[in-house]
Amino acid sequence: MAIAKMKLVNITSDRAKLDEVLLRFVELDCFHPEPATKIAESVHGVTTLQEEDPYCELLSRLKDLEVNLGLSLNNEFIKDWKCDLNEMSTYMEQLERKREEIEEVKRELEGVIQANKDALTQVENIEGMDVSLDDIFSCKYVNVRFGRLPLDSVDKLQYYGNRPFVFRSFKEDSSYSWCMVLSTPKYERDVDNILSSLYFERIRIPDFVHDTPEKAEENLKAEIESDYQQLASIEKERDDMIQACQQRLQVIKGRLLFLENTFEARKYVVGLGERFTITGFAASDDVKKIEAVFADIKDVEIAARPAYSDRRFTPPTKLKNSWFTRPFSMFVEMYGLPNYEDIDPTPFVALTYTLLFGIMFGDVGQGLVLILVGWLAAKLKHMKLGEIGIRIGISSTLFGFVYGSVFGDEHLLDPLYQSLFHLEEKPIEVMGSDFIMPLLICAIAIGAVLIVLSMSINMYIQIKHKNWCELLLSQNGIAGIVFYIAFLGGAAAQFGFGIAVFSKLYILALIVLPLLLIFLKEPIEHKVKGKPMFPDGFGGFFTQSFFELFEVCLSFITNTISYLRVGGFVLSHAGMMLVVTLLMEMVSGAGSIAVAIFGNLFVMCLEGMIVGIQVLRLEFYEMFSRYFSGDGIAFQSLKNME
Repeated sequence: MAIAKMKLVNITSDRAKLDEVLLRFVELDCFHPEPATKIAESVHGVTTLQEEDPYCELLSRLKDLEVNLGLSLNNEFIKDWKCDLNEMSTYMEQLERKREEIEEVKRELEGVIQANKDALTQVENIEGMDVSLDDIFSCKYVNVRFGRLPLDSVDKLQYYGNRPFVFRSFKEDSSYSWCMVLSTPKYERDVDNILSSLYFERIRIPDFVHDTPEKAEENLKAEIESDYQQLASIEKERDDMIQACQQRLQVIKGRLLFLENTFEARKYVVGLGERFTITGFAASDDVKKIEAVFADIKDVEIAARPAYSDRRFTPPTKLKNSWFTRPFSMFVEMYGLPNYEDIDPTPFVALTYTLLFGIMFGDVGQGLVLILVGWLAAKLKHMKLGEIGIRIGISSTLFGFVYGSVFGDEHLLDPLYQSLFHLEEKPIEVMGSDFIMPLLICAIAIGAVLIVLSMSINMYIQIKHKNWCELLLSQNGIAGIVFYIAFLGGAAAQFGFGIAVFSKLYILALIVLPLLLIFLKEPIEHKVKGKPMFPDGFGGFFTQSFFELFEVCLSFITNTISYLRVGGFVLSHAGMMLVVTLLMEMVSGAGSIAVAIFGNLFVMCLEGMIVGIQVLRLEFYEMFSRYFSGDGIAFQSLKNME
């Protein structure tokens, strides 16, 4: 339950071994590499291996091919398959060329099918005419145009009534009038120009169509059927091609991704003449593992030094937590990671979050349901939130026994208390008028204890950093904790127990003096560092520090009062379940069972979510703000970056 101790590790070898080393380096999940530029900028003569990526263009082409073929290839690396890049490129070119040929034939067939369908429609329109199509198209003094005209253009034909053409509409659909236009050869071009201006779409009858409309209709249907058979054959050829190439394309993609990832790793390589080095951090326990990875490569040197042996690099943070606390690292990472030299707040968060949630959402039945839902989410979906649900569900169940609540039933556990503790009923009646004030006082007390613990953690961190001014004079240091405990403890003794503690000496020594030290923290810190105490003048300092001190006092009050929500949600939960119980009593039989089920589900979903958010708010705003900066660097290996 701490931050893993780091070592600064150098992997050094000859340039000839670079590719072999990189192939294993990218697979390390316990090594946090540092960019080569950090060294190259500060050391003359060393180089970085920044080169043009030879795999980018192939991967881009492969992605286009994947989209065009409708494939969904996974991104898994393939490390042990050898294939020349030129062979990959040639194969993809051949595949793309074949795909384009098939698509071109398919487009042509689809165009022919559509043209034949349109022609069939026109032939069907004139099948009542007892005349041969050959006779229609062989007329010497009459030109015939079959086609379709937009409906809004039909009305405009009246403007051309003085022109020598005859318009006949066979039928209309939602958009077009399917028609025939007759004109003479002399005015053919003029009529075509008019029709074009009206967006007339000419439909040509294919040359193979002869004889009567009925016979032409048979020929067209046969041709369309033949075209569909050819189209199906082309689509089958395309599907067969895709099926045949899918496995090989998957291998090519996996190999290219691995090679590109390996090539990307070159940005962590520093050239040292004929040798190279890779610098990064690893947990002390993992150094042996790294040495074992490269043990069989000759002339590879692994050197491990203390984390701060090179001030150009800041050690990353890698959290190490127990089974119980590990899922709560998700909440810590939402806020930020602790600095390498700070402490891991995850155990404190796990304990306080679990405790506060259980207090605010105490119910045996609902706690057990939360455990079950959390277990299913963790097992089936591998959700950290599910693992958290198991832990806070246990807490809810335990506090449910304290409150005596099972799915809102406040007296179901009375026999248990009678048999085990010889009590007539449960010891705590949440909704009792004599319990509300003690509950709120307890909530304030819990808040005060957690605030003091948060300040104590901050003081421990300042001792580790040897930041003595922050330790002694800050609002979250000794001065702040003395003021807070003295003021809150004195108020509790004075008004709670009638013990007069606010003497002049008490006030001056334990309240006024700490506030004065907090007020003078900045000038004292300047004096210790040998700087002017009031660089911007005393007046400016006084005004700024006065309002900052006022804000400090106000934050102590608001942070403490904020914990009233702990008691408030205890009452809220009991109140909502009381409503569910009353609704159950208003109905009977199956209706009562339905109200119980849906009422409990509603309360669990609504209040459970709200309580979870409110506890997280207490963690972030009332506790983290006092001791946790969250400015650490996350430990991240190349394998985790994939």
